[in-house]
Amino acid sequence: MESNFFAVSIENKIAHIVLNRPEKRNAMVPEFWDDLPRIVRQIDSESLARVIVISSTGPHFSAGMDTSVFGSSTATSGNPETQAKELRLHGAKFLDSVKYLQDTFTCLDDCRIPVLAAIQGGAIGGAVDLITACDMRYMTAEAFLTIFEINIGMTADVGTFPRITKLLPEGIVKELAYTGRRMGAQEAKNLGIVNEVYPDQETMLQAVMAIATEIASKAPLAIYGSKRIINYARDHNTKDTLDYIGIWNASMLQQDEIKEAMTATSEKRDGEFVELPASRKKMSSGLTDQ
Repeated sequence: MESNFFAVSIENKIAHIVLNRPEKRNAMVPEFWDDLPRIVRQIDSESLARVIVISSTGPHFSAGMDTSVFGSSTATSGNPETQAKELRLHGAKFLDSVKYLQDTFTCLDDCRIPVLAAIQGGAIGGAVDLITACDMRYMTAEAFLTIFEINIGMTADVGTFPRITKLLPEGIVKELAYTGRRMGAQEAKNLGIVNEVYPDQETMLQAVMAIATEIASKAPLAIYGSKRIINYARDHNTKDTLDYIGIWNASMLQQDEIKEAMTATSEKRDGEFVELPASRKKMSSGLTDQ
């Protein structure tokens, strides 16, 4: 899991992914978009941890997207005919780039284990896309978030609006989107988008790691099911969700895990649970010949 942008460690079943370009205020350069989904998917698919914590370094969590991600927006060929074709393809190429960027944060939503964000300083522009794709968010007292895209003449397009509208009242979202103003940590907590606010980063990280440790002590299959059902309920009506959870538990509920959880609690010890299975690899051609 080597990366020029992230520092990654795994200890006590907790994976800690740290944005580690403080000299650039952790601006999201091309390596960010390549490395984050690769790291998250490896942790998830190989069942390397039960929880992911994402934190950062320097004065800001992240200054958002680096414009180099999109490259030049103009045609580069000197041939007029080729240049005309490049210009006609600009929209399709831009859409392809946006979908690639969107998938970077969707991997946090899709992974089977909880993802916690620990935010210091500013979560700016694209960083709001990142933190809203996490399961829980924690901030230091001076931290803030801002949908900054409006200040540079853009509509946020990498994931902020589909997710933040599930986390904040619509009028607040529109105010943030139309003005680009900063929402401070305490306001964010009061409105429910942030779980807790801490006086400084060290205190925050200690607290977030304690929460992650508590989550990691629970049955992974039950945590996976809880995340899957909560996300499903967010995007579907009550009737559909009730049907889905019934089907889910009919296939996934494990009596041995329930018994172990109850026994461990009564004996005041850590539970001995099964880990999530590694994601299935692509079938070899030989299996299709059977």
